[in-house]
Amino acid sequence: MVTPGMSGKTTEGPDVTKGMEKVKTLRPYTSYGTMNGSSAGDTCPTCRGTGRIPRGHEDQLVAVIPCNDVRLQPRRTKLYVCVSMAVCLLVCCLILFFCFPRSVTITPVSVLSVVVYLTPKTVEMEVTNLLNITNKNFVPVQIVEFSVQGLILNAVVGKTKITNMTAIPSRTQKSYTCQIDLSVTDKGLNSYCKSNSFKIHTLFLELQMTVNISYLSHTEQLSLDTFEYIDCGNNSTIPHPVR
Repeated sequence: MVTPGMSGKTTEGPDVTKGMEKVKTLRPYTSYGTMNGSSAGDTCPTCRGTGRIPRGHEDQLVAVIPCNDVRLQPRRTKLYVCVSMAVCLLVCCLILFFCFPRSVTITPVSVLSVVVYLTPKTVEMEVTNLLNITNKNFVPVQIVEFSVQGLILNAVVGKTKITNMTAIPSRTQKSYTCQIDLSVTDKGLNSYCKSNSFKIHTLFLELQMTVNISYLSHTEQLSLDTFEYIDCGNNSTIPHPVR
């Protein structure tokens, strides 16, 4: 604004002064979205082009990071991703290898002894067997219950059940003794076992064994049928292998 009558001097009004201060205030700040302020850009959405953050809006800042910032270009990214995937795959394979269920087998070894009791109507026998149970897992196996029944000529002559057997450590084999009481009531077999005309009174005994085991939070049932020969006329304390 120019005021006449002052010897040709001009006086700037308050509007021009405020405009110059505003220009000086904005001069040090570059345009939003540019590197050097020479190119056109958008107005900063936070400071609204003033270069100052309004009070009470400090938690709503907008950070402008240049495109050539090294933080936007991490090194060896592919290497880190590949190594992480390989480590995860290796850990999964190891878990599957060690925790994958493997077989638990029962193997009859031998007949340890046969004790015979002759009564007027029956033949009572106590047969003691030696069994091997093999655990091929990498975790211990707990034997919950072991049951066995003996059959002679398809007739059940005795049963037994054991519930206090110890656990089998990982990758080991343990031996157990199992005693089963047999009672032969058939008249023909009684006559055969009590006859003095035979030196050896051989009977073929069928054993049906069932084992309930527990490992890795689940239970399994194993079964095995085996045959062995015993002498029902005399006591036998000499072990002989099961064939």
